[in-house]
Amino acid sequence: MITRTCLEILVKNGWPFTIQTKSPLVLRDLEIIKRSKDAEVYFTITTDDEKIRKIFEPGAPPSSRRIEALEKLHSEGIRTFAMIAPILPGAEGLINGLQGKVDQVIIDRLNYHYADWAYKKYGLEWAMEDSFFRNKADELKAAFEKEGLPCQIVF
Repeated sequence: MITRTCLEILVKNGWPFTIQTKSPLVLRDLEIIKRSKDAEVYFTITTDDEKIRKIFEPGAPPSSRRIEALEKLHSEGIRTFAMIAPILPGAEGLINGLQGKVDQVIIDRLNYHYADWAYKKYGLEWAMEDSFFRNKADELKAAFEKEGLPCQIVF
């Protein structure tokens, strides 16, 4: 209820806010968010490959549920964004899945090393290389923009 109370205060005072989450639970506060004149909701979605997602985000909701929440928020007129960070194998599957559900996609690389063990354990060291991040980011940006979806690489 802390988040809900904070949202109520922000809306009551006309303050803009951005929510960044991985959880579709944000939908429980949809009615409050809709009352804001300047709210944005970002979902971090790293991959469309559930096997890869479970390795790197074992406690997070499936990507499909996050995309469904984005779709609901977007259909209610709320500005929505997908943050693909870090870029993981299978991110290219998000291109079609995000179409019509977000206002923009933001792409970032791996900026931390807490998951290095997972890359090594599952033989994914190649997906930690600078060349993977640059090539995949460029590929994703081109594909999203081809579909008419603005995309920004932030690294």
